[in-house]
Amino acid sequence: MLIWGMRVLKREVIKIGKVTIGKGFPPPIQTMWKYGLPGSGRRFVIDKINNYEKLGCGIIRFAVLDMEMIDFFRDILSSIKMPVVADIHFDYRIALKCMDAGFSKIRINPGNIGAKWKIIEVLKKAEDKNIPIRVGINGGSLPKKYRNQTDIVSAILNSAEDEIEIFEKQNFGNVIFSLKSSDVETTITVNRLFYKKYGYLLHIGLTEAGPLIPGIVKNTMALSRLLKNGIGDTIRVSLSDSSENEIITARNIIKQSIPSKKKEGLNIISCPKCSRASFDVHFFSNEIYNTFLNTEKNITIAVMGCEVNGPGESRHADIGISGSGDSVVIFKQGKIIKKIKKEKALDILKDII
Repeated sequence: MLIWGMRVLKREVIKIGKVTIGKGFPPPIQTMWKYGLPGSGRRFVIDKINNYEKLGCGIIRFAVLDMEMIDFFRDILSSIKMPVVADIHFDYRIALKCMDAGFSKIRINPGNIGAKWKIIEVLKKAEDKNIPIRVGINGGSLPKKYRNQTDIVSAILNSAEDEIEIFEKQNFGNVIFSLKSSDVETTITVNRLFYKKYGYLLHIGLTEAGPLIPGIVKNTMALSRLLKNGIGDTIRVSLSDSSENEIITARNIIKQSIPSKKKEGLNIISCPKCSRASFDVHFFSNEIYNTFLNTEKNITIAVMGCEVNGPGESRHADIGISGSGDSVVIFKQGKIIKKIKKEKALDILKDII
């Protein structure tokens, strides 16, 4: 039994559809659907989700705006393998219907879901169907009683504690929290404090992080520091950009933040290019990255701009490419194995790899 006032018995692992999160499991990557519905069309949605999965996405979240939209999802949910989260604001009844439709998780925002009894109704049904609930608490959409609190960290934590009291009184432990801000330090601090005090599973992210480049920088600063401290059971990189770039960025943050005893997947090393180089490093590095992003090989590929930083400087790479003008060389561990014309280089390199 979970009794308010005592240490709550929380789940160390939680199932979200086919995905298991929690102690001992690497954090799956989430993204959110960014196109209109249902105007996108069934085939477009399914193909997009399948492509996200190939890129490394493990869970996808949809904003479900009304009851009519749920009917569109019924066929989608039965046609894909990826767990789907229903993102619910304002109307708790949509959450109830989404659980009947087959969504794998429900996300509610205590800042706008309404009265406590509405949350309780959602929890009762989630318990019956063994569906996890994600409580999403954002610094920009707190409950009214905390919106004017000057200490935003305390305001977020106070809101989370209100929800914990409800969940404990309902004996509901199948829950994931997310505590987000658009500020890097606030996000880090509030997640560290919550994790230390309560230990619930956490979905980590930085909300409203901005366009691609500044957004990547801010997400990396926040999420890598949390992951290195063992905080984060699922992760979402938020960018004012494509879901594909969110997924790729999250993959790289995880790769650089969580220690691994082995090389994993593709590693590209490439020079930034300078006025000395006549070899198109930018084109070749992008083409190679896009081609081999999902390779199961553990491989390091070098793309170098000229003879100064070519085979010698990247001799630790499994294979590499460099050139000058129309002449291109392909090398392994620093030793040139082929000299070819530029127009044939990419195809030949792909064949060798």
